[in-house]
Amino acid sequence: MKYISTRGGGEPQEFCDILLGGLAPDGGLYLPESYPQVAAQLDEWRGLSYAELAFRILSLFITDIPAADLKAICDKTYTAQTYRWSRDPAKARDIVPLTSMEPGFHLLELSNGPTLAFKDMAMQLLGNLFEYVLDQRGETINILGATSGDTGSAAEYAMRGKRNVRVFMLSPDGRMSAFQRAQMYSLQDANIFNIAVRGMFDDAQDIVKAVSNDAAFKAKYKIGAVNSINWARVMAQVVYYFKGYFEATKSSDQEVAFCVPSGNFGNICAGHVARMMGLPIARLVLATNENNVLDEFFRTGVYRPRTTAETQVTSSPSMDISKASNFERFIFDLVGRDPVVVRQLWREVDAGGSFSVADGPFAARLPVYGFVSGCSTHADRLATIRDVWAWYGLMIDTHTADGIKVAREQRVAQLPMIVLETAQAVKFGETIREALGRDPVRPAGFDGIENLPQRVEVVDAAVDQVKGIIVRHC
Repeated sequence: MKYISTRGGGEPQEFCDILLGGLAPDGGLYLPESYPQVAAQLDEWRGLSYAELAFRILSLFITDIPAADLKAICDKTYTAQTYRWSRDPAKARDIVPLTSMEPGFHLLELSNGPTLAFKDMAMQLLGNLFEYVLDQRGETINILGATSGDTGSAAEYAMRGKRNVRVFMLSPDGRMSAFQRAQMYSLQDANIFNIAVRGMFDDAQDIVKAVSNDAAFKAKYKIGAVNSINWARVMAQVVYYFKGYFEATKSSDQEVAFCVPSGNFGNICAGHVARMMGLPIARLVLATNENNVLDEFFRTGVYRPRTTAETQVTSSPSMDISKASNFERFIFDLVGRDPVVVRQLWREVDAGGSFSVADGPFAARLPVYGFVSGCSTHADRLATIRDVWAWYGLMIDTHTADGIKVAREQRVAQLPMIVLETAQAVKFGETIREALGRDPVRPAGFDGIENLPQRVEVVDAAVDQVKGIIVRHC
């Protein structure tokens, strides 16, 4: 399997090369040359353990790591010891337990990893893949990433103490919850560097892209990426769509719907890939908060990123994003994998504009991919958190509340709905207290994390300042 850029530059690459590179040299995102077709294998995969299922799926995308080594990486990554924070300890071996709220309406637990967020599902794999490939090549790498909340801590916990890896993680200063900040800034590992940017997430993400697009700097300082611009993140997330499907169905001819809280489009992009591979997904339901750029696109066909000033600060901060970095991957497929069209559309976006597919030649193709969408407000989140607690005894985080609210609106009779859980409620204690009048459940081992000493450097939203930090520590 080889990989191509959404913008058409360069020759097809092997997996290990794009793993370390992240963003393509032409500014595009990597995708496989074609999606493997697996419909005939679904019955065989039903009932596999998560680690074994991951190996089967990842083997289709990774052909330059020996099978025995890849299997060892999957076995090392997906263990009940790593993903041990399930609501029901008896289900820890499931890695991603399925909780049925009512017949045909399910919650897929994805937040049982070390940082209590779904990002762990892919990031733990990335950490082990990075360590393996760097050891094989005798190389080092400097990871540069941006986070709106959960990516940063998941990346740092996956990479802390890893050989030949440094992590420089940008976050919006003062825009994350106290728990999220504590998870990142309290780490004292010598290879972890936290940088708080005065601005929004999009300012931090723009800096990451600018550094990645500086070919000379990227090569000299061996800059890599763990954000979902890295294909390996999306690839790893494909696995839990299959696992959730198997848990919610009894036969492989049954269709389902997945509802996914979405800000940067990476998580639901993995669902799109699973669907393209032949997983029977009838609907991909995209849920946003007040920053409804993606909802607007799937309702109107217009993709109009917001400015920093327009981006709202909400109680589901991981989705306070105005430009969805992974959206380019979907558009690449929508326009028939034509890089010329993608380059043209993103010239408009990069210039601060927008584009529309509502009236063009691709309008008729949009419904084929099964996307529907909706959005949620702070009041909706509070109401959903209260309702789910009262009726089901489940304490959910703010982003999952957005997903459940939209899933209820978009539910179709006789079609099982699977909502992807985003994080555990403890990460958003302020809103939980507002909704329920009580502190969220705090898993053992996380007591007092907000009171630990923190280590972070605050800078302006300036590329040169971030480059200076990288140079100083390398």
